[in-house]
Amino acid sequence: MKTLTLLRHAKSGWDDPVARDFDRPLNPKGRRAAATMGRHLRELGLQFDRVIASPAVRVEETVAEIEHGLGRALSPEWDRRLYLASAATLLDLVHELGGASASILLIGHNPGLEDLTLLLVSDQAGGLREAAEEKYPTATLAELTFDTDDWQDVAAGRGLLRRFVRPRDVDPTLGPDSN
Repeated sequence: MKTLTLLRHAKSGWDDPVARDFDRPLNPKGRRAAATMGRHLRELGLQFDRVIASPAVRVEETVAEIEHGLGRALSPEWDRRLYLASAATLLDLVHELGGASASILLIGHNPGLEDLTLLLVSDQAGGLREAAEEKYPTATLAELTFDTDDWQDVAAGRGLLRRFVRPRDVDPTLGPDSN
């Protein structure tokens, strides 16, 4: 059994005058959402054998806030391929993981994470898939499981979406209409 958890970076600030998209930081709501999701990960007791993350500033800051809420370090491997990666690139990365790790957390960007989730989960998956298809907001977590011992076997429609948790599901003040 393999577990792939996908986490979209928290809400970033578009008002900051940065020269490159890569350098955009989180906004205050994003910081709160990431810390909240970290506390939720702790409450769920989720553990990861490996954490791989985009090195974009907003992802680095998301990781720091999640660690604060989680109460422990995630110690991610920073991989530039995750920056604005397509679902195909993310799937290639998953296939490279080898067999030793049972539980992986990828932290990155949309639309790649949403597209990967929808690719890997069958169309008949029900309510959680429908929620992911409707919108994959910032700081949202999707947990997928695969009945395999090899990451190479992860393929379209073979995953089971076990969790789809948005920040507003944990704290309603983090919904789309609040600051």
